[in-house]
Amino acid sequence: MTLKKIQHTTSNSWQNVRGKLTPMAALDKLTWFGVGGASDWLFEPADLNDLISLLQNCPHDIPVNIIGAGSNTLIRDGGVAGIMIKLTGFFQEIHIEHPNKIIAGAGVSDAELARFAAKNDLTGLEFLIGIPGTIGGGLKMNAGANGGEFKQIITHAFAVDRNGNQHKVSVDDLKMDYRHTQTPDDWIFTHAEFKTLPGEKQIIRQKMKQNLAHRADAQPIGKRTGGSTFANPKNHKAWQLIDAAGCRGLKLGDAQISEKHCNFLINNGAATASDIENLGLQICERVKQNSGIELRWEIKRIGRTKPSEEPLE
Repeated sequence: MTLKKIQHTTSNSWQNVRGKLTPMAALDKLTWFGVGGASDWLFEPADLNDLISLLQNCPHDIPVNIIGAGSNTLIRDGGVAGIMIKLTGFFQEIHIEHPNKIIAGAGVSDAELARFAAKNDLTGLEFLIGIPGTIGGGLKMNAGANGGEFKQIITHAFAVDRNGNQHKVSVDDLKMDYRHTQTPDDWIFTHAEFKTLPGEKQIIRQKMKQNLAHRADAQPIGKRTGGSTFANPKNHKAWQLIDAAGCRGLKLGDAQISEKHCNFLINNGAATASDIENLGLQICERVKQNSGIELRWEIKRIGRTKPSEEPLE
C-alpha cells in the first residue's frame, strides 16, 4: 500500500482515534542505535479501547509494527511502511493487584517495574533492573538477565490481535522458551500480571545494585548499542563463538563489534542501519565458517533497506 493510500485511509477511517497519530515520524531517536528512517505513521493510543479501535478500522494491507524502548530494535534506513505503534501513557501504569501481585502495562520499562517492586517491599523482580527494555518486549521474547527470565515471574499476559480481539493467557499458554514466546506474530501485548513475594527493602535494593554492577562490568554501557545481538545457541555462548571467529572489535563504517563484549554491536556515531546490519551478517557468516553454528538474531530488525523498497521480512 502506498503512503498516499495510507493517508487517505487515516483521514476516512481513523478520525475517532483519541491518541497521537503522527505522519512520517522519525524513529531514529526512539531506538538505542540512533539510526533508521521514518515510519509512515506513528500511533500512540490513549488507552486500550483506542488501540482496539484503530486495529479494527485498519485495513489488513497496512502493516502494523510496535516499538518499545527501542533497546533491542534496528530500524532500517528506508524506514517502516504502515503504522508503528508506541505504547505510552495508559500503558505505562503500574499498580498492585493484591498483596503479592503487580499489574504493569506493556510500555513500562523493566527497570521501572523492578524499582516499583522494591519500593513496595516485594521481591522476585530484581533481575529486571538489568534488562534495558519494556514489559511488552520482555513478554514477546521471554527476556532475561542474571539468571532470571520472564516466564518465572508472570502469571498472566494480556494482548490484542490484528483484528482488535482481546486475549488473556497464562504463562503456560505462552510456552516460553529461551528468548522466545510462542504467540501469534500479530499479537500486541498490553499488560501483564507478575507474582512476587514479601521481602526486605534493603536486601532487594542490594541485589539490584549487584545486578547493575555486573551489567556495567560486562557490557558496553553508555554506547549506542542494541543490547545482546544474537541468542545463545544450545550449549554455546554467542560471544565465545564470535570471539573464536576473530570478530572482536571488527568494524564496518562506523559500526563496530564491542571490544568489551563481542555479542554487542555499537554505533560509534555515524553508522547507518545498513552498516550495523551488514556487520551482524558478517559475524553470522564468520561464525558459521569457523564453527558450523548458525547464529539467531536476538535484535528485531524492521523496515526497508531503501525508501523505494517494500518492507522486508
